[in-house]
Amino acid sequence: MLKATTRSGFWCECWTRHLDDSQPPTLFGSYDAGTETEANNWVSEILRTISPALDSDASQEAWERLYDHRINTRRALLRRVPWTVSVIHARTLITWTVSPVTFLPMAHRYGTELPSCAHDFKPHATP
Repeated sequence: MLKATTRSGFWCECWTRHLDDSQPPTLFGSYDAGTETEANNWVSEILRTISPALDSDASQEAWERLYDHRINTRRALLRRVPWTVSVIHARTLITWTVSPVTFLPMAHRYGTELPSCAHDFKPHATP
């Protein structure tokens, strides 16, 4: 029997969008954080890592977010309020989002009988 235990956490995403075309944003990466500290650190480490490669305006904006707005970010996450930060570099908008979520447990497939339709699945042949 599946035990219905949930846990609170944060879903973090990084999206990019080129400002010169009408293409939809692209998901660059995601991360499931268990605590507000972990979520905040995920965004902070990425901003620290890429800031030297950003143009001067985007780099300055990233460092302001990291240091000047850190308390506001922490407060928002502690209140479980969604949080977003964006920088623009070379006509590319980079956006990080952190959203409070409730993680559901995954069903353990081993040792249980799969439904009959599971055996009907046929993978596509690769050319």
